[in-house]
Amino acid sequence: MAGTPAPFAPFEWMIAWRYLRAKRAEGGVSVMTWISLIGITLAVFALIATLSVRSGFRAEFVDTILGANAHVTVYSMGEVDEQTGRLDRTITEYDAMADRVRDVPGVTRVAPLVKGQVMANAGQQNAGVQVFGIRAGDLKTIPRIADPETGRGDIDAFEQGIAIGSGVARELGVSVGDRIRLISPNGVKTAFGTSPRVNAYDVVYIFSAGRYDIDRVRVYLPFEEAQSFFNREGRADELEVMLSDPDRVADMTVPLLRAAGDRAQIWTWKDASGGFLRALEVEDNVMFVILSILVLIAAMNVTSGLIMLVKNKGRDIGILRTMGLTEGAVLRVFFICGAFTGIIGTVCGVILGCLFAIYIDPIFSFINMLMGGQVWDPSIRGIYHLPAQLQFGDVMSAVALSLGLSFVVTIFPARRAARMNPVEALRYE
Repeated sequence: MAGTPAPFAPFEWMIAWRYLRAKRAEGGVSVMTWISLIGITLAVFALIATLSVRSGFRAEFVDTILGANAHVTVYSMGEVDEQTGRLDRTITEYDAMADRVRDVPGVTRVAPLVKGQVMANAGQQNAGVQVFGIRAGDLKTIPRIADPETGRGDIDAFEQGIAIGSGVARELGVSVGDRIRLISPNGVKTAFGTSPRVNAYDVVYIFSAGRYDIDRVRVYLPFEEAQSFFNREGRADELEVMLSDPDRVADMTVPLLRAAGDRAQIWTWKDASGGFLRALEVEDNVMFVILSILVLIAAMNVTSGLIMLVKNKGRDIGILRTMGLTEGAVLRVFFICGAFTGIIGTVCGVILGCLFAIYIDPIFSFINMLMGGQVWDPSIRGIYHLPAQLQFGDVMSAVALSLGLSFVVTIFPARRAARMNPVEALRYE
């Protein structure tokens, strides 16, 4: 029909806006609108805040793994020592193997390592530590270790001393320039057996990798000194390999094995931390479902408010229908009322969620101050602070979920209003 107005005509918006401005006598409708608005705002805020913390935690965890640990570890299957009968898994031609592995496309660094667990001592304090024997040039290429912003001391003096984690320094009560002793039970072989080896070293560098479990136990020793200390003369325990794209580590497995040799084996960062990452992924999915239910509950408040609005406006609906307003026009009027509440609540929730993610450090510091400190225990969570990473995809997921649910739950009371019989609505007026 030529005279039929287009959908969502200006008069439909005018009527919807008029209904949203409740009079004093209709205060219940106004209260329900505000409850719906606040509910959706808080639900979207909680969803975005949780998604940003989830993304930040995973990014921080992966970054500390890749920034302080090998992306791939190459080691030998080993051979049985005829004299001792023990399996010897050390690598003798480690420099030649490192050169072959270094030639593999995608490999950025290869470093031979000597590893061992010993006890560190300073005065009356003792701590179990894991020693990494590494060359000075290789140590300087580890991002999280050779970081001038978090490290203390002179990493260039590494050959004259030892580098220790900030957690080790705290446990032993030492700082740069102090002296610590390393005690290994498998030390000097004598005619009376093996006696412990005890060596003293000057602390020349203290690093903070950002992971409590790394800073608490890790110590770096010059490569040749570690070979002597652990009786590994002319040998290395493994090769530490860094890749240009750690996420493609699965594609690098076969080329690395071919380059390393027939008796080589590898262990990737995903093998070491894959279980934890998969647990994070499952937790992320569960949290998204739970918070989606929270958004749904908040959106149902829109339905409640709209049902009350339809009931209070029954007489108005009857008059509008007798004046020629179609069912579709009435449906759109009440759909606008509900959708408008959902849109405003979603926008407010997005703003609050984004501000929370951006200013999470001062917010968390304030909460920590109110709680008297020690709200975040790095010994339990592994990292030193609560991270948050705001991602466009997470924000869009929250917006799509909130608006989608708000629009869907609005349709049912709007259809009820559209199908209301004008005769019944005006019978007792």
